[in-house]
Amino acid sequence: MPRPFTLIQLRYFQAVARAQSITTAAARLEVSQSTVSTAMAELERALGVELFIRRRNRSVVLSPMGRRLWSNIDIFLEQADALYETAQGIRDDEVSGLLRIAVFSPIAPFRAPEIVAAYEHRFPRVRLEVGEGDLAELQELLMSGDCELALAYDLDLPAGFDRTVVARIPPHVLVPHDHPAARAGKPVRLTDFDDEPLIALGLPHSREYYERLFAQLGMEPKVRHRFRNYETVRAFVAAGHGWTVLNQRVPSIGGATQPVALEIVEELPPVEVVLARPAGVTLTRRAERFVEVCAELYADRWPAY
Repeated sequence: MPRPFTLIQLRYFQAVARAQSITTAAARLEVSQSTVSTAMAELERALGVELFIRRRNRSVVLSPMGRRLWSNIDIFLEQADALYETAQGIRDDEVSGLLRIAVFSPIAPFRAPEIVAAYEHRFPRVRLEVGEGDLAELQELLMSGDCELALAYDLDLPAGFDRTVVARIPPHVLVPHDHPAARAGKPVRLTDFDDEPLIALGLPHSREYYERLFAQLGMEPKVRHRFRNYETVRAFVAAGHGWTVLNQRVPSIGGATQPVALEIVEELPPVEVVLARPAGVTLTRRAERFVEVCAELYADRWPAY
């Protein structure tokens, strides 16, 4: 028996349910609001149920029947995509469609441009959309379905996520170019900096990771400034306001006044760079290829870096 609804209607339903707004969903889908409204009305008429409860502020929430449909919609549409790719006989070099990914904000400016360039060069038929955020924001994007993969540090990532490790990055010390340790150019002990002002990275979860490092060594560093932006931390160190400890290394650009990275003598736990996704979700072929590109770049271009 033919089903009285279309895949497009189901995709529009998925977008409206995620956004809780027809206007927002239409903007994300890049179609008119009337197109989405008409599709939802036709879907409700075809199913003979009300899927949404409309509110006065123009937002919508799922009705009981809408929640039942929502519980199955992601898996159904993933299977539909997989069936289409199989039917078309799509090979690796013919991967196509839309892939939404998100990147942890300290990683994004230094790694995302090269990753995106490599991926788009290899798979030009994929439309890649990239977002960024802190770890809590990335988790929200994954669980809401607004992105399929997130490139992040595995810092207290909850059990409800599967992850693929692409790199393990040890911490290092960053000091001003005229610091005595910079002039010596040798590995340093983190404990030697306990009495010097610290410029701390204050992102959620990152902050706790560094505090655990200090606690492991019995340190109580003197925090002079705390910033959420990776480059702000580096800039304050470069200007001589203090030192810091970071993981991701960034090539020095701009001459002799750039901060200097130094290896740490003490054995400290690295952070794992991972591609995270909701547990149990089957990746699309285009997402699988993205994982491969990231793993190759981290292995070849940024090993333990």
